[in-house]
Amino acid sequence: MAGPDKTMGVPKDAVVLVSGGLDSTTVLAIAKAEGYRVNALSFRYGQRHSVELEAARRVVAAMGVERHVIADIDLRAFGGSALTDSIDVPKHGSAADLEADLGQGIPVTYVPARNTVFLSFALAWAETLGASDLFIGVNALDYSGYPDCRPEYIAAFETLANLATKAGVEGTSRFKIHAPLMTLDKAAIVRRGLELGVDYSLTHSCYDPTPEGLSCGACDSCLLRLKGFSEAGLSDPIRYGTGAAS
Repeated sequence: MAGPDKTMGVPKDAVVLVSGGLDSTTVLAIAKAEGYRVNALSFRYGQRHSVELEAARRVVAAMGVERHVIADIDLRAFGGSALTDSIDVPKHGSAADLEADLGQGIPVTYVPARNTVFLSFALAWAETLGASDLFIGVNALDYSGYPDCRPEYIAAFETLANLATKAGVEGTSRFKIHAPLMTLDKAAIVRRGLELGVDYSLTHSCYDPTPEGLSCGACDSCLLRLKGFSEAGLSDPIRYGTGAAS
């Protein structure tokens, strides 16, 4: 894929959403490989798995990202998700059990409108930077069935971005939402990241980590991650809690 256009040798800015997980870390590596100057954006939004922010800090430091903003928004004020409310995170015995459940509706780990909130913040920062490129690690193959991870959602938000901003209305910028993992399964994502030198031992994906910060190995996110490494013929380099799959 061709990199961004450059003016006088200066790389273009891009805002990259970085959670500290496998997908967003891979996207960060892709944006850097394509020649963008990365501005990383993470969120402290009241998530129970706030240990992911420690992973985000490790990832951006390891990749030499100079600008990393952690924005505070408290989605616990609304609740409605196992990640922001007193709702148990669903657990499964295996990836096969998870796949059987995924067709039964949108899971309780869905955080209402989360990607819309996150992309809106990214859009605001991009406009202040004079940047027109936003990167997000959504995926429509190996994922939990969230509505804001689909191609049609990304296309709709890109349209909104160009209608709702001063830069879009005045024609000084044409915003582009990059979702380079959209059509990849987890194994392909892992392979792509390793090709780019990603150290996945720095990342964290679990929705319900142990008090020590270890991954549970049984939530949707853990099982999809483990499935990806297994199908890629590799072992996941992170630690899991006692009795968890690894």
